[in-house]
Amino acid sequence: MAVRRGHVIVIPHAAQGHLAPLMKLSLQIAAHGVKVTLVNTEFIHEKVMASLPAKALEEDQKPPISLVSIPDGLEPDDDRRDYVKMTESMRRVMPGHFMKLIENINSRSNGDEKISCVLADTAAGWALEVAEKMGIKRAAVLLSGPASMALALHVPKLVEAGILDSDGTLKTDEPITLSEDIPSWSSGELSWSCSDDPVMQKLLFAYVSTAAKTFKFAEQILCNSFHELDPSAMKLIPKALPIGPFSTTNHFETFAGNLWPEDSTCLNWLDKQTPGSVIYIALGSTTMLSPNQVGELALGLELTTLPFLWVVRSNMTDGSTAEFPKGFMEKVADRAKLVQWAPQEKVLAHPSVSCFVSHCGWNSTLEGLTMGVPFLCWPYFADQFHNRTYICDVWKIGLGLEKDENGIITRNELSSKINTLLSSDEIKANSFQLKGVARKSVAEGGSSFKNFKGFIDQI
Repeated sequence: MAVRRGHVIVIPHAAQGHLAPLMKLSLQIAAHGVKVTLVNTEFIHEKVMASLPAKALEEDQKPPISLVSIPDGLEPDDDRRDYVKMTESMRRVMPGHFMKLIENINSRSNGDEKISCVLADTAAGWALEVAEKMGIKRAAVLLSGPASMALALHVPKLVEAGILDSDGTLKTDEPITLSEDIPSWSSGELSWSCSDDPVMQKLLFAYVSTAAKTFKFAEQILCNSFHELDPSAMKLIPKALPIGPFSTTNHFETFAGNLWPEDSTCLNWLDKQTPGSVIYIALGSTTMLSPNQVGELALGLELTTLPFLWVVRSNMTDGSTAEFPKGFMEKVADRAKLVQWAPQEKVLAHPSVSCFVSHCGWNSTLEGLTMGVPFLCWPYFADQFHNRTYICDVWKIGLGLEKDENGIITRNELSSKINTLLSSDEIKANSFQLKGVARKSVAEGGSSFKNFKGFIDQI
């Protein structure tokens, strides 16, 4: 490794989908000889450390980054699923603790060991304000697709024009269009849209509305994307520097930034399956399903008669353990593998996997397309609906699942769409082609490779 130069402090928002990509980015930066400190809340830090395999803490396996924590202002037994309470507490308490952390690091450091740059998740924009006050270089890290951020930056103009009201509700029947090359947003595809929870929608819209302020404090916007994926949206983001897809470095792949332990036994199971035969189902870290929906999903997988690997979180069924239809596990025992959390990039890279039933979160979207795996789209929240539009209508690397009149994706809908997806040579060809573009971007001489090298040189 090159001699360390500079010291970057990285702060993700307190959620799995934010921590995992910033852990990857931290390891990539450290691999270029830069000292990196990753800051989590105490609550998240404890979960990360508990999820690491025992060997990860051995001296020769320790990561080349420092993992530290600061308080989020909540008590240990407070409900952190209360987004309003958690967000307000973090914004009130964390800036002061973050500033003290930087001061403490700098007071015991010399030269290159002092903090030279703050990298903050766009959802932790307060950290950029702290950095500006302290006269430290700073960059925001965009972990959603560029189109979602382009829309967020246009929110003030859309409100001023009367297209959105002050709570983010679309006041016209016409979808929002930013460019002819960017898919339009209907009312249900807006990243803050929560028609069944107006309080949550108001909070999310207030957060999205702060994007322009966050960008004002950032000197650069590092994007977990690559220019070729969506150049039209990238043009609408000032100071954007696409350096993705972020990837896991092989030697430190155990430091994936997980809040649940990975069950790697699924990789041995995949080794025993026929190439291109396994359906992989993973609906992210926050998707909640009703017991009825879990039952339909299970019966749909049973109908396919194909082998499947299903990530079933312990809190996936409205916060409780999932229960399956009577006799389901016995019927599928010889072709099914269920885990609570999977090493997703390794799974998607495995030759046995045929398709990815996904919630279309941005991390999963990038991981799937980088591995060339066709998608079956099951969005749940926020930008996932618009990501589905890109997957199905722009890149044409997947199909969407449609809910019935009761809001359920039925067993027949699932099994028939899987059959259609797996028989589509066009979708397979598009997936293979986009995989090549993604990998070329991060290879030596590629667009993201050059941008990342330029960023490292600035630190």
